[in-house]
Amino acid sequence: MTPGDQPGDREQRPARISAAGIIVGRPFGIPVQVSPYWFVIAGVFIVTYANDLAGTLSGGTRYLVAAVFVVLLYISVLIHELSHSLVARGYGLPVRRILLYPLGGVSEIELEPQTPGREFTVSAAGPFLSFVLAAIAFGLEHVATPGTVVWIIIRQACWANVVVGVFNLLPGLPLDGGRMLRAVVWKLTRRPGLATLTAAWAGRVIAVALVAVPVGWTVTHGENFDLISVLWLVAIAAIMWMGAGQAIKATRVRERLPGIQARRLARKAIPIPADLPLSEAVRRADEANARALVVVDHDNAPIAIVSESAVTATPPQRRPWIEAGTLARKLDPSLVLPADLSGMALLDAVRKAPATEYLVVEPSGQVYGVLTASDLDGAFAGV
Repeated sequence: MTPGDQPGDREQRPARISAAGIIVGRPFGIPVQVSPYWFVIAGVFIVTYANDLAGTLSGGTRYLVAAVFVVLLYISVLIHELSHSLVARGYGLPVRRILLYPLGGVSEIELEPQTPGREFTVSAAGPFLSFVLAAIAFGLEHVATPGTVVWIIIRQACWANVVVGVFNLLPGLPLDGGRMLRAVVWKLTRRPGLATLTAAWAGRVIAVALVAVPVGWTVTHGENFDLISVLWLVAIAAIMWMGAGQAIKATRVRERLPGIQARRLARKAIPIPADLPLSEAVRRADEANARALVVVDHDNAPIAIVSESAVTATPPQRRPWIEAGTLARKLDPSLVLPADLSGMALLDAVRKAPATEYLVVEPSGQVYGVLTASDLDGAFAGV
């Protein structure tokens, strides 16, 4: 299961929220990390499954069998994710890592597949390998002696891989089936954004159904609630809902990208000497209807940007006694942006050099204005 993969209609995947994990290996050079919470949930799985085996096995054997089964289950999840990653690398898509967490795993692939066909193939690789593992376990089950510990583990591993494969084929993001659905809609409509929204909303419908259908069935048939099962379903549904929501948000952001231009967002700025009293600098800016102050040297070259937050925090009665230059941040080359910069290139430039203000210049080098991080964030308001 790969709920961390967010589909989109450009080559670069959206930035992901970093999650801490313990590196347990590097198969094929791909870092594999395990979430610390995995050990807690794995312990819960072991105890729960051991209790289910109480009628079949006794003593510490059932806990050993339960532990072996949980480990094999997550090895199956790892193989599932490796299949995504290796197929993606075969298409030249870099893989950051594989993260295993309590309810599944995620392959963090840095770039989107370039075509619907490749998207479908990368997505289908995981369920395909799960069914292959299920088939292997099914064959081994008929070789092992029925009723033995080995036979029980193999049988459960077979069903676990069937469940993982079938569940991931559900046609809604962030599941593999959702990415496959996206690939199909993308192919038919040639509109990757529409394809993502279709698969994401399908994922939300499935998330609701995961809880509503079992609960509705239980209520209408007068059966007792299995609280543990309901809680697991709610947890899985919540992950699916959030994953689908992230895909929807990412798509809306991409739709806005073409309109995100440094030239359109930059504030008018006026040049001032560093030793100019802050009160006079603010007066000149108000008179020129400007909203930013750029400190220049004796050759009128920009050397710093006055911090808006620092100006706001300075009481008016103190401003005549403070030099504007003392509230300015020195201009690093990374804080100077071309006025024609737009879209993903603009966001990448800002991401590489986090700051509150950036100097925007014309191709000739002439100062055009100042772009603030708050204005850039405002351009995405309501996404």
